[in-house]
Amino acid sequence: MERAIAFPKSDDRELTLRWSARVSLTPRILFVNVFALALLAGGFFYLDSYRSRIVDSRVAQAGREARLIAEALGAVAPDARAGVALRLARDTGTRIRLYDDAGRPVLDTRALGERNFVLLDPDKQDWGMAAARFLDAMIDTVVGAPRAPLYREHAAGADWPDVQLARGSQRAPATVWRAPDRTPVITAAAAVPGDGVVMTTVNARDITQTVRFERFRLSVVLLIVSLVSVLLSLFLARTIVRPLRRLARSAVRVRLGRAREVVVPRLPSRRDEIGMLARALSDMSLALRARIDAIEAFAADVTHEMKNPLASLRSAVEGLASVRDPELQRQLLAIVRDDVHRLDRLITDIAEASRLDAQLGRAKFEPVELGALIAGLIAQHGARGVGHDVVLRFDRPIGGGPLIVLGEGARLERVFENLIDNAISFSPERGVIAISAAEEGDELVIRVEDEGPGVPEESRETIFHRFHSFRPEDESFGKHSGLGLAIARTIVEAHHGTIHVESRDDRMHGARFVVRLPAGPRA
Repeated sequence: MERAIAFPKSDDRELTLRWSARVSLTPRILFVNVFALALLAGGFFYLDSYRSRIVDSRVAQAGREARLIAEALGAVAPDARAGVALRLARDTGTRIRLYDDAGRPVLDTRALGERNFVLLDPDKQDWGMAAARFLDAMIDTVVGAPRAPLYREHAAGADWPDVQLARGSQRAPATVWRAPDRTPVITAAAAVPGDGVVMTTVNARDITQTVRFERFRLSVVLLIVSLVSVLLSLFLARTIVRPLRRLARSAVRVRLGRAREVVVPRLPSRRDEIGMLARALSDMSLALRARIDAIEAFAADVTHEMKNPLASLRSAVEGLASVRDPELQRQLLAIVRDDVHRLDRLITDIAEASRLDAQLGRAKFEPVELGALIAGLIAQHGARGVGHDVVLRFDRPIGGGPLIVLGEGARLERVFENLIDNAISFSPERGVIAISAAEEGDELVIRVEDEGPGVPEESRETIFHRFHSFRPEDESFGKHSGLGLAIARTIVEAHHGTIHVESRDDRMHGARFVVRLPAGPRA
């Protein structure tokens, strides 16, 4: 006894959740977009190189200013140098110091009251400035920027490297120092013509402020772009992942044996690839459901068709045990023989019908000349003596070329053999069966006409169903399985063609089977 296995919904849900808990597309989409933002974040490091270029430019500027100030102080009398130095300090924003040849301080604009050089105490700054210094230190560490020496005051000129290099030379050396609050301090020195060395000092706080302001603007832009990118990524993931999960859940339910009750969403509002995938899966599930229904119906029809000859065979066999009359025994044996032949024919046709779809799916189509194929079938029927009962006639187009289709020759031969056998069984004695073939547009049309009673209009579709048999009244029961025309339609449709039956318009009775196949390439 077979047992039906039911899959509880909880198991289905757990299986679906286990599947969806794996690596999803959402983090991948987020990673790709965030990775692009990380490239934008590299602008922070670009700003460091931007700061280096500004500092280099200011160092060169400090050297030029030191040389000009030295020439200006050398051009005035010693007692007028203090006034000139103050004016130059205010104009350039630098602290100016003058040392004699022994390195002793002679003049200092700060001592004269000009406080344009001030170093800020980092311990007295707010948290915002502290955060800015921390960010500067972090970026300098990441990019490996050289760390300038800490700026310290010296009283003697000999303690300043710029003063030592400028003494006795025409050069104007400059050095970058680091203030306690990490702002650059630039010193430069130049020899005064005829008397000592002048040194300038400036705290280039504007450079740090410019770089920090640009970093702040870049941070705001990066924050906004990151927020928008994450939201768009989540929206994109939602529009992609959610329908895919719905389709996956439906596929899982189909795999669990619920093909009948599962409705795969078609997502008609989606016109993209996901919508195409949803509709393709929906059509596939409908085709699978139709195939399952067809298999079940076919199994039921096979059971029904085999019961009749088996019941007759059983009755005849049981009667043989009790009948003593030789004539009745011969009749029962004849029934047994007919039923065995009927079962053999039925099993053969059933086996071919069940294998037909799979074989056609693997078949390799090649050019087939239908004219030669039909002519060969007619010759075979004539050799078997069929021509004594009916007349087979093949009307080929006059002057026409070869009738080429792409297909499997053996299967197409089976189509026309079934149609000819069907026409012979309905034709009266000495009736004419006319077969014509012609090319109409991009199709080949083959017509098989007989002079039989024809097919009622209400039965013109059902005769192509499996195990449906519409036979002549004088034909003994059981000579046909009812699969011939069904097999013919299956083969024709597998070759992308059509087959139907209609009444003959040139006679009062008779049937005309029309087969249309796509024309193949001509040699």
